[in-house]
Amino acid sequence: MNEPWRLKGDFVLSCNCTVFCPCVISLGQHESTEGYCQTWFGIRIEEGHFGETDISGLNVGVIADIPGPLVRGNWTAGLFVDERASIYAVKALTRIFTGKAGGSTGLLKILVGNFLGVRTEKIDYRIEGETHIFEIPKVVEGVVRPIAGKDKGENVVVHNTGYWVGRDVTIARAETSRVRAFGRNWNFAGRSAELVRLDWGNHQG
Repeated sequence: MNEPWRLKGDFVLSCNCTVFCPCVISLGQHESTEGYCQTWFGIRIEEGHFGETDISGLNVGVIADIPGPLVRGNWTAGLFVDERASIYAVKALTRIFTGKAGGSTGLLKILVGNFLGVRTEKIDYRIEGETHIFEIPKVVEGVVRPIAGKDKGENVVVHNTGYWVGRDVTIARAETSRVRAFGRNWNFAGRSAELVRLDWGNHQG
């Protein structure tokens, strides 16, 4: 029986697709633009809990190396948890982001075949205007901006998707996107990115 959990906050993702990631529309059935996926994503939890454990105010980062279409699995992934998290919060977030807690992230339990482990790090996720800045010193450096739409003041957004992250996805571009972790050295500047407002949980949450 899983603990009830829920989190709300912001999500930023940067990947190696040269144009907007086809996974959002194809729900992971279509290959990425490069035939394989390399990605990182960051989460800023505004409010959240796992059972009685408070996870509000914490940041999380994930890197993933995926050999083909996302739904085929065989992902290699590593998790970074905010150094400010209590030991209970680290355990809670590890369960959530390995899919073991079920709910919104439950598919990760099936898709991730090689889990590289959990590292606690200083993680900064801030929003300046519309720019999302995500940093784990010496690990991830990301600056992501939404793509402006035709109507002034409105960005390009894909609405009502079945995407696991969220139904409304803001199409974005990475101004800066560097990863140096777990033997990877990636640079996705100028490539696809996305922004989502999160409301995740399991059936009890």
